[in-house]
Amino acid sequence: MNRQQQKQQTRQRIIDGAFTLLDDNKSFTTISLREVAREANIAPTSFYRHFADINELGLTLVDESGLALRQLMRQARKRIASGGSIINISVDTFIEFIMSNPNVFRLLLREHTGTSASFRAAVKREIQHFTEELADYIVDKIGTPMPIAYIQSEAMVKLVFSAGAEAIDADSTETELIAKRVKAQLRFIEKGAMHYANFVNIEKR
Repeated sequence: MNRQQQKQQTRQRIIDGAFTLLDDNKSFTTISLREVAREANIAPTSFYRHFADINELGLTLVDESGLALRQLMRQARKRIASGGSIINISVDTFIEFIMSNPNVFRLLLREHTGTSASFRAAVKREIQHFTEELADYIVDKIGTPMPIAYIQSEAMVKLVFSAGAEAIDADSTETELIAKRVKAQLRFIEKGAMHYANFVNIEKR
């Protein structure tokens, strides 16, 4: 392994260590640099070879969280292409992500309304990317005009994130009920958007 690979590996250990420290009682803003260094098995001074400070690490965690979620949902859309309900597969994939990566999702939830303006902006940016990708998908697969597709996408993303906040600490029975409910709610939004798009088209004639 060369020096660059070792540096990248250490950087990833720092990121993974920070995620490990997050739980239902501890947010990123309560984690110290020394705790992260200890979890990553490096000296505190070595931290600065990879990040300027703890805030830069936090922003990196937000970026990593958003990217991981978007990549997973892209994979879900590929599964949809081979057959299956768009809403069912998307919700099931999202819930699976939360159950498998609770600390990753906790970071997005907490920092979305946290005290740090830079963190709030970073999470908002990640949610924006998520919303835009879904809007593009709706336009491509259903043919909904972009202005309506974006409103539909925004409503769906907010609803799913809210359901995720409920599911993160729920047991399996509760999670199943949450998933079932949010699927029905997403279908309401989908049908409403389609009806509204038709209504707008009629109005233009």
